[in-house]
Amino acid sequence: MKETEPTRVWRSEAGKRPIAAADRLASEEPLEIRVDGQPVSVTMRTPGADDELAAGFLVSEGVVRRSAEVARVEPLAAGGTGNVVDVRLAPGHAVDLARLTRHVFASSSCGLCGKVTIEAVRGGFPPVGPGPVIDAAMLLQLPDRLRAEQPGFGETGGLHAAAVFDVDGRLVAAREDVGRHNAVDKVLGYGLLHGLLPFAAHVLMVSGRASFEIVQKALAGGIPIVAAVSAPSTLAVELAEESGQTLVGFLRPPRLNVYAAPERIRFAD
Repeated sequence: MKETEPTRVWRSEAGKRPIAAADRLASEEPLEIRVDGQPVSVTMRTPGADDELAAGFLVSEGVVRRSAEVARVEPLAAGGTGNVVDVRLAPGHAVDLARLTRHVFASSSCGLCGKVTIEAVRGGFPPVGPGPVIDAAMLLQLPDRLRAEQPGFGETGGLHAAAVFDVDGRLVAAREDVGRHNAVDKVLGYGLLHGLLPFAAHVLMVSGRASFEIVQKALAGGIPIVAAVSAPSTLAVELAEESGQTLVGFLRPPRLNVYAAPERIRFAD
């Protein structure tokens, strides 16, 4: 996992003369994603779990839904960089690669770059089913549990994180990346490659805000509960209401805000 890189910095405190010191920065490099040899996207990401990122990208795009639809994920050493991953689809699983609408460069802050229509942005994923229910007390423990899975953030302060938990608070997968959407794609890719999708009885916990793209990616993975330590956007709330997802924001013990589908959260009397 190449999450951080050493560098030199000139550090100053209280306006005093700076001194040379060592620091670590979050790694950011381009990754080219191919499907059956055809390039479909270049995204800026933190190297590591690239197979999961590529698989999760295809889940988010609605190209694959189950592990049986992927034959293998091959890292390639194109140009000597190793920043290329080719997802080989299973025989008989034909897809229209034209539906992959992100055929352009995507920065680490952009998960929807290249989308050209509102319909493409919404993705056409079905609503989630009813349930499950999680105790509010358990939900309030998740920010600390996510923070414990963020060694890269501890070193750099520059990495986002996403994690999937079950409703009993057991961690399924946690990943870090300079891009929030990449961190989510990585945990979705973990689920796909391990035959765990859909995450129909799970919670997606993210370290930043809950944007539309985060809720949409959760929907692509069948995740009924999305929780974030910061604010949701208006469009994220709208999508959560349409899809039947529970959306929690400002999850910072001892408080939380519920913006959609509160019936999945059990509160103490």
